[in-house]
Amino acid sequence: MREYSIAAIPADGIGPEVIAAGTTVLESLQKRLGDVKFNVQTFDWGSDYYRKHGVMMPADGLATLKTFDAIYFGAVGDPVVPDHITLWGLRLPICQGFDQYANVRPTKILPGITSPLRNVGIGDLDWVIVRENSEGEYAGCGGRVHRGLPEEVGTELAVFTRVGVERIMRFAFRLAQSRPRKFLTVVTKSNAQRHGMVMWDEIAAEVSEDFPDVTWDKMLVDAMTVRMTLKPQSLDTIVATNLHADILSDLAGALAGSLGVAPTANINPERRFPSMFEPIHGSAFDITGKGIANPVASFWTAAQMLDHLGETEASARLMRAVEQVTGAGIVTPDVGGTASTQQVTDAVVEAIHSSNV
Repeated sequence: MREYSIAAIPADGIGPEVIAAGTTVLESLQKRLGDVKFNVQTFDWGSDYYRKHGVMMPADGLATLKTFDAIYFGAVGDPVVPDHITLWGLRLPICQGFDQYANVRPTKILPGITSPLRNVGIGDLDWVIVRENSEGEYAGCGGRVHRGLPEEVGTELAVFTRVGVERIMRFAFRLAQSRPRKFLTVVTKSNAQRHGMVMWDEIAAEVSEDFPDVTWDKMLVDAMTVRMTLKPQSLDTIVATNLHADILSDLAGALAGSLGVAPTANINPERRFPSMFEPIHGSAFDITGKGIANPVASFWTAAQMLDHLGETEASARLMRAVEQVTGAGIVTPDVGGTASTQQVTDAVVEAIHSSNV
């Protein structure tokens, strides 16, 4: 019996709803496979915790999480608590504290889900976006002086290190190498940002020499939005900075039909620390408690977690079940359906148990 300890942090908004759906599916896989066990421990950290304690998580939060094999994260964000407090109080300290420098966001059109793009269907949009997740524009360097005065100044410093850029480039090239097309697009803004972005371009060219079987090109981030929209078939694996990939991956999710189906993995490739897995969609307070949150992103995220843990059979079985359910039209309102979160979850559980492969 293979056992894994998973720290679940449902956090805010629809996070508790989709993480509950995800843990239900993990229990279903556990029963179906019979030789694997997922020990899930839930932590009540987030904005409600902040209202009670003045912090998003306890001071020893990272030390507690470090003992787990993986972290299953819901969403962070609250209508009342400022966004910089929720983000810098919980998600970013975990990502940076555990050096989860590779943020991996796969995107594809699932059966039964329609892309807003014309004449684009299954197979036409099949990307993986690799986001540098530890420095860049979200390094946290900067400050404000002369607050409230006419001469107030706010600075935000983007930090790019050779170590940081090279390791994410190597990760992206290796990922591209593992995919059938062996094709990578490097995204920067080096025409306007002549220091850090030019360094990105230079390091990409250096690293590419170690991957002669990978074809690569580069795009300016503004032009990339046009290419993603008009020529989705021309892309496969994409690597970009913390900010640029954050924006592009949201666009990717929307082009695939909904952010409700978009997953994320925050990976420490060297496995010195646990990695964290979360859906892209955020806390979505406009639909919180209505029972219509799309759980597909949390299921796909769980599949990424299973792959990372080496449970490839469980991951593949889960994704087959998800695609069977979406293909049958059992989907939530965000992708044109009428099913509830619970109905989609029940259907995926049934597909897992009824599958003979």
